[in-house]
Amino acid sequence: MNPRRTLLLPVLAALTAMLLVACERTPETEQLQFRAFGTLVEVAVAPAGEYDLAGIERELQAELDILHASWHAWEEGSLGRTNQLLPLQREFSAPPSVLPLIEQGRAVEEATDGLFNPALGQLIAAWGFHQDEPAGPPPDADTLAELLEDPPSMGDIERNGVRLTGHHPDLQLDFGGLAKGAAVERARDLLADLGVEAAIVNAGGDLMTLGRPAGRDWRIGIRHPDGGTLGGIELGGGEGLFTSGDYERGYEHEGERIHHVIDPRTGRPTEGVRSATVLHGDGGLADAAATTLMIAGPEHWPEYAARLGIDHALVVLADGRIEATPAMAARVEIGEPHPEPEVREQPEAGSTP
Repeated sequence: MNPRRTLLLPVLAALTAMLLVACERTPETEQLQFRAFGTLVEVAVAPAGEYDLAGIERELQAELDILHASWHAWEEGSLGRTNQLLPLQREFSAPPSVLPLIEQGRAVEEATDGLFNPALGQLIAAWGFHQDEPAGPPPDADTLAELLEDPPSMGDIERNGVRLTGHHPDLQLDFGGLAKGAAVERARDLLADLGVEAAIVNAGGDLMTLGRPAGRDWRIGIRHPDGGTLGGIELGGGEGLFTSGDYERGYEHEGERIHHVIDPRTGRPTEGVRSATVLHGDGGLADAAATTLMIAGPEHWPEYAARLGIDHALVVLADGRIEATPAMAARVEIGEPHPEPEVREQPEAGSTP
């Protein structure tokens, strides 16, 4: 047994990611928990005893609640208003909070040749994911064929300053694969603005770090799609770890598990990759990249990681194999009984959106 593993101390409760600090004494951190973005948000700050935790929680809760209301795909808010106006194909003034998501979504879509396409909100809704508790039935063959015949894209949105014009009658934006990453990064930056020296923000397993507690790295557990911990990785300050998996949001229909990551090419839930984990300093990009790698599938995920400028990525395949980029394989420590990752070389990296 690796002696370091006997010193790992879990301080976050969510199964989706466990924060672990490799040290021989109690970590000098304090924790707080609250709900936002439809999930449990857990925050650890260091050093302990230095901060007004109640005040920090109020600030974070308020900021994340504002972002969630603004970016929600199927409720009233800034994005909801945008989705009402885009299909009218007339110019309108866009809510400022939505513009950064549109720009990053457009950049990722271009870099991935449409594998990541936030303009397919109607397709996501057809599968029953535009509700708090996803439910079927799935769309029938005729509905899918109609949705895929001439699908909208981010390229159908024209921007002139703060003015937007939609150029497709079916445009409906859904930033579910991007918004939470951007929100976690915003929360991390707010902690810095509040004077916190070191912290980690974990929103349902997607997390970012600020600084290093007592000069030590943060040790994070990566969830296996079947439950439990796949392995661990150490993060320095300013890094983010984001995972997309077929276990996150979904429902059962006639004995089949329907999960929320939809392949825009087939219009159906992705197959071949159970989960994808990405390490990167840009929360929105890491979130979108994890989704993209699931869609890309077992053969092509290294290519799409390279297109997005992602050199730290790990995937769990449907057959149980674990694959990773060389950089990620060098940093992650896989725990028993899981197999060591197979290293997949990447093509030359493209530009980061």
